[in-house]
Parts: sequence; structure tokens; C-alpha cells
Amino acid sequence: MGNLFTVGLFQQMLRSATPVGLAAMGGLMTEHAGIMNIGMDGMILMGAFTAVSVSWLMGSAWLGLLAAILVGILVGLFFALFVVKFKSDEFIIGTALNILAGGLTVFLLRSLFQVKGTFQGTPDRPVVGLPRVNLGILAKIPVIGPILDGSSVFILLTWLLVLVMWVFVYRTPWGFWIRAAGEKPDTLRTAGINPERMKWLSSVICGGFCGLAGAQLALGNVTLFSEGMSNSRGYVAFACVIFGAANPGKAYLAALMFGFFDALGYRLQDYNINANLTSTIPYVITVVMMVYVVVRSQRRQKQR
Repeated sequence: MGNLFTVGLFQQMLRSATPVGLAAMGGLMTEHAGIMNIGMDGMILMGAFTAVSVSWLMGSAWLGLLAAILVGILVGLFFALFVVKFKSDEFIIGTALNILAGGLTVFLLRSLFQVKGTFQGTPDRPVVGLPRVNLGILAKIPVIGPILDGSSVFILLTWLLVLVMWVFVYRTPWGFWIRAAGEKPDTLRTAGINPERMKWLSSVICGGFCGLAGAQLALGNVTLFSEGMSNSRGYVAFACVIFGAANPGKAYLAALMFGFFDALGYRLQDYNINANLTSTIPYVITVVMMVYVVVRSQRRQKQR
């Protein structure tokens, strides 16, 4: 067991949890606004492709990050156009968005870079990754120091963003209006606030966070883009939002749980356990999470 629960396990846990947690911060906004956004997987994928492309072309990870966020915002506007403006079914639009992102990124990868599968830049111009944390003397702090030293800067910034989102959702008028847009839209309209505008805002915020998640996935965890590299993380982020009742802190803890079991799956491969089996562990846990939420909701309804 000592060889299993190592510093590397917890480093991998944070790497796996961070993109999911960032996407969950966006997903809880649309959830509060009364929108079931399952299109986050496509948003993450397009953010990852944009981040790698711009980082490679411009030689700057920060420009890649900014471009990924902007693309995420545009995709969020596209999603809101159909769901909020045209009143389309959010499940269908989200599914279509995921399919579109998968096909479009594959097409662009092969047409722009003439590669299949994975793009890591060229020998003379590599993809520039996001900076790493250098704790210096703080790296000597037991357990925490070795885990955080050398990690992507956005692993630490995500903790700050979770706090910021909690304050925004529960301690600002805008957060109250977004929650009211999902729970009591007619009452909000009576108060002079347009609930549709709040739904647009929540979709934009969700897109921005998903773009950020894609950039962290492609430039923070690794420095490459591969076909389908979101690997259903958008669906997992949605599950984390539901499991955490759209609370930023609880949703991030759910993402950490996913990250732990994802890292555990990688570690178990060192014990000659089939990789196809270990890779399913975090997704099985996600399904168990959703079943628990459904059962808990049904029990509460019976008690009422």
C-alpha cells in the first residue's frame, strides 16, 4: 500500500481533477440558471485544440490560454443562441455540440497540421506549455511541498477560482439573479431583471471556464493535442455539478474524487492489471455518484 499511495499518485490526482474542476465551475453556472449543459465536453475539446494551435503558432502559452477562453465564450454564445433564444432542446444541442467538436477538431488537425492522432508541434517549434510552480524552500514542507512543487500553475489557481465562484454565486447580486433565473424566472422578471439575459451570461461563463479547462488539459497536464483528448471529462464535470448540488466547493471535491480514482487506475497498471480495466475505474465511480444522487433525491421526495 505504501508503494501505491505515493507523492506521484496525488500529483496525478491534481492533474486529472483540475480540468474537470474548472469545467464544473462553469457547468454549475448553467445549472443554477436552469440549463442542463451536457455540451461541456465539446467546449473542452475545442478549447484544448485552440490552446495548442495558438501556443504553437505564437510561441506563447498565455496567448494559447487566452484564445482557448475566447473560443469557449464563443461556443457558449452559440449554445445559448439555440437553447435560450430559439428554445431548442438543451440535451439535443449539447449532444450535437459534442459531436461537432469531435469532428471539427479532427478535420482541422489533419487539414492544418497534416497529422493524425496527436500534434506535439515540430522539432524547430514545440508547443509551449503553461508555467510550473516553483515553491523553492517551501517544497520542503512535508507531503504538500513535494506534491505541489513543479505542478501546473493552474492547479493552485483553481483553488482560488473555486473560492471566487462561491462568492460570486452566493454573495453577489449577479449570482442571486442567475439562481433566480433558474428557480423563479417570473419573479425575477417582475423585479425588472431579464432572466434570459442571466441565462446568456451563465452560458458565456460556462464556455469560458470550459475553454480554460481545455487549455489546462492540453498545455498544463501535457503539451500536445490528441483526437478526442477530452475523453468525456465534460460529462464527468456535469456529474460533479449534480453530485455537488451546484456548489463550487462540493463540485470541486467531486472532481478531486474523480482525479483520485483516475490516478489510482494509472498506478494499478504498475501491478500488471489490464489498462483497459483500470481506465474504467473513474467512470464507474462517476456512474455510482449519479446513482447515489438519484436515490437520494427519490428518498427526499418520499419523506416529503
